Amino acid sequence: MWATIAVIAVAAAILLSMGRVPICKCGYVKLWHGVVASSENSQHISDWYTFSHIIHGFGFYGLLWLVGGRRAIPWPVGVRLLLATVIEAGWEILENTPLIINRYREQTIALDYYGDSVLNSVCDISAMVLGFVAAWRLPIFVIIALTVVMEVGVAWWIRDNLTLNMLQLLYPTDAVLRWQRG
Repeated sequence: MWATIAVIAVAAAILLSMGRVPICKCGYVKLWHGVVASSENSQHISDWYTFSHIIHGFGFYGLLWLVGGRRAIPWPVGVRLLLATVIEAGWEILENTPLIINRYREQTIALDYYGDSVLNSVCDISAMVLGFVAAWRLPIFVIIALTVVMEVGVAWWIRDNLTLNMLQLLYPTDAVLRWQRG
C-alpha cells in the first residue's frame, strides 16, 4: 500500500517538474467537471475520463492476474497493484508530454486539450487503483457489466470513451471524428 502511494507521489513530482500545473489555472478545485469542450477538462478531481481510468484498473487487474496470478507461486495482489500503478503513472506522465498532447489535439475531439493538472493525474491514477481493487473483489460478470455501462454511457453523453479514445489516438478514423464532433 505504501509503495503504491509512493509511486503516485513520485509521478506527481515528475509531472510538477515537467511544468504541469498543480491545480486548474482557474484557481479552484471541483469534485466533478462535466464539460468536455472546456479549458477546465482534465483539471479537476474527476471528469468524464475518470471512467476510463477505472476501466484501466479492471484491465490491469485481469492482465496481471493472467501474467502473475496464475503462476505456481502467484504474485501477491499487492505486487500486482503496485505494477498496475507504475504502468498507470507511466501513462499519466507520457500523456502529459507534448507528443501525446499534440496527438490528442490533431486526432481526437480534444482540440483545446493542453494536458492534465497534477491533481487530475493523481486522481486518475487513484481511479485506476479503485478499478483494480473492484476487479479483485467483485465477480467478473459485474466488472464486465460495469465496463459496458461506463463505455456506452460515456459514449452516449460525450461521444467519447476509452475505446474511441484509443482508436483515435492509435488509428485515427475520419468517420469517428465526424461523429464525435456531431
